[in-house]
Amino acid sequence: MDINIRQWRNALFTIFALSGISFASWISRTPEVRDVLGASTATMGWIIFGLALGSIVGLLSASRFIARTGSRYVAVFSTLLIVTGLSIIGLGSFITLKEIVFIGLIVCGLGYGLAEVAISVEGVSLEHAANKTLLPALHGSFSAGTLIGAGLGSLAIAMKLPIVIHLILISVLGFVTVLLVYRFIPEGTGKEKADSKRETTESASKINVWKEPKTLLIGVIVLGMAFAEGSANDWLPLAMVDGFHVDHVTGTIIYGVFLTAMLIGRVTAGVFLDKYGRVPVLRFASVLAVIGIALVIFNSNLTIGILGVFIWGLGASIGFPVGLSAAGDNLKGAVERVGAVSIVGYSAFLIGPPILGLIGDVVGLLNAFIVVLITVIIAGFVSHAARKPTIAEKRPLN
Repeated sequence: MDINIRQWRNALFTIFALSGISFASWISRTPEVRDVLGASTATMGWIIFGLALGSIVGLLSASRFIARTGSRYVAVFSTLLIVTGLSIIGLGSFITLKEIVFIGLIVCGLGYGLAEVAISVEGVSLEHAANKTLLPALHGSFSAGTLIGAGLGSLAIAMKLPIVIHLILISVLGFVTVLLVYRFIPEGTGKEKADSKRETTESASKINVWKEPKTLLIGVIVLGMAFAEGSANDWLPLAMVDGFHVDHVTGTIIYGVFLTAMLIGRVTAGVFLDKYGRVPVLRFASVLAVIGIALVIFNSNLTIGILGVFIWGLGASIGFPVGLSAAGDNLKGAVERVGAVSIVGYSAFLIGPPILGLIGDVVGLLNAFIVVLITVIIAGFVSHAARKPTIAEKRPLN
């Protein structure tokens, strides 16, 4: 059984990393894609919107597909969608058709939306089987994948490898890897196991996760922490350039400091979560994030600002995965709860940063981060909602 759990864990780590590699591969080539398409910044914004559109559709439909087929098949199918979309993006850049790139991003986004819920459901189930906190480390595998993908992207650019060749090679790597590891993921996780249509219907009608106070509070935790992560992903390099007057290369390097802190936080979090529990660790993480963001906003010294970026990354690293773990505590309705929390988290990723940009246009990006600061403080105050239930509370609902 231990060997099976280890293989299951390694398969999920691999799929998470593949998603990160694919995402960073696209990101690394976006300036060249913009140039070959001859797209303006506004047009490129609409093209990139395809990723958000596909992600939202995937998130909203994931729970239904998982209930019918199980999360293994959805996880595999979604990963294949991601790498297929990557190939379509490469093809669109080769034939210089904006519409094809847009379609490719929709396909990628659909895969990411489905994968976020499916792999998280698998991760929650793995945590129950292993009796160990693993979701932060699994999300850390995605972060590691983004670093690998960015490195491979930089190498491809240095070698002057055409975009289409680069993205197709990553896609082939993804296809082969998924075919090799999918069999180590147990079949049937998350699948409805009702003995009759009546039981299935009753089960569905009883669970309305959007009316559960605990689930909503977990959503607030994830909202605040995902907003802290997403705002840094979208705006931190530019904020460092505008606020600390560094050049673009230095701004990107400082963003790398944030990504490294996220990776360290996620890889090491499991030990502290298992030893001290979710609530104390989440509170400590929110305090770290608040301190880090405050050092970036209210300080003019670059060295202290970089330290603040690192602390910000450490603090923001675990809110999303720990929220997903908490949402899956009760196995009955776990798919719906994980799906709902994922929707909240992705909404913070997709909608929060553009809103922050509008505010930053008026008050400056550094001052706009005050909004992020407030949401993280709120997340810290409601972190008690992530408390692990007692054995009595874990009993199936009647």
